[in-house]
Amino acid sequence: MTSKPTKRKVIIVDDHTLFRNGLRILLNTLEDYQVVAEAANGKQFIELLEKDLPDLVLLDINMPVMDGIEAATIAQKLYPDIKIITLSMYGEEDYYYKMVNAGVKGFVLKNSDIKEVKTALDVVFEGGSFFSSELLQNLVASLKSSSRSKEVHAELSEREMEILILICQGLSNQEIGDKLFISKRTVDKHRANILEKSESKNTAQLVVYAIKNKLVEL
Repeated sequence: MTSKPTKRKVIIVDDHTLFRNGLRILLNTLEDYQVVAEAANGKQFIELLEKDLPDLVLLDINMPVMDGIEAATIAQKLYPDIKIITLSMYGEEDYYYKMVNAGVKGFVLKNSDIKEVKTALDVVFEGGSFFSSELLQNLVASLKSSSRSKEVHAELSEREMEILILICQGLSNQEIGDKLFISKRTVDKHRANILEKSESKNTAQLVVYAIKNKLVEL
């Protein structure tokens, strides 16, 4: 008799009980995921981590006692391999850079459907970064309308710019290689160079860097 595969453990951190309840019910209908704990603020979340580490975390930004930025920063320092996805609302674009710097691997709008949430969970669980397309559009619009000055950025080669644009479009290294007719290993090297030149720690930081410096138009 074949045993059922172990479900991936998820913690939901949000100060709105009704939202947590609804999201828990939806996530528990998925074949691969199970909500194992919930927290109403960042402090409760950190305390939960002391008992058991989840596979993934869905973390709100604005919460009482301890917000998502501080909670993500502490969690990342204590557990460097933790995988956090931010639950975001419209108008919170100014927090994205802080969340990315705190080590968050993905961003999902709270009005997303369950299919997009599952996609985000799948991508981040496999080691990638996820930005909902609608959120990226909001971020670009926010930067265009703001008075934020363009940052000085390292010069990228033509090939690196090609790869950066495709990274921001959500393509994997293998997909980028197939599209540009180069090997995945070559893409890996270019991605590493881009991360080093931009002083980005991960893909999420790289996407924000590219948008802030107007290197891509999404």
